[in-house]
Amino acid sequence: MTTEKEALSITSTPQASDAKFIALVNSFAVIEDSPDINECQRDGATAVIDLATEYEKFADCSSPEKIAKVLGRLSDIQVRDFALGSHSSGSFQTYWGMWHHLLQVAPDGFVAPVACLFATLAYERGDTPLAYSALDRATLDQPGYSLTILLRRVFGSGWPAAAFAAMRTELHPKVTAGIFD
Repeated sequence: MTTEKEALSITSTPQASDAKFIALVNSFAVIEDSPDINECQRDGATAVIDLATEYEKFADCSSPEKIAKVLGRLSDIQVRDFALGSHSSGSFQTYWGMWHHLLQVAPDGFVAPVACLFATLAYERGDTPLAYSALDRATLDQPGYSLTILLRRVFGSGWPAAAFAAMRTELHPKVTAGIFD
């Protein structure tokens, strides 16, 4: 289960307050009614996969620009939902490390999506207390964030992690088609 060190490790690092990094993340934020929203969604989904590939090799030494792009693009629900289903059992550890790192460096206003992504992995790993801690960070960042509310209900219902993972995997092709078709 969660050790004290692990539970504390989801707090922000100094990078989350760095003005240049915050500006970079903001430059990638998706504007909901933008005429090029689908292009931004494709860019975001591709950025998630690209960062995971890079993260597998370089871990938290991955490109700050790629990290900022993913954090900014996760402001779009479709990109976030794509990210939710983008890992497999074979890539679980890579995504665990990536979402954990992004949760630590996410600036205010960009924490909720990545906190929810990390929470789902913690839940699937069987670490419900850590999953709730991540949801608490999401709530502090955006109190009414819909995925946080939904995940609290799912986790509180005792829904088996394997069933949640199966649902997430089943929905991923539909989300992908919505972005890329």
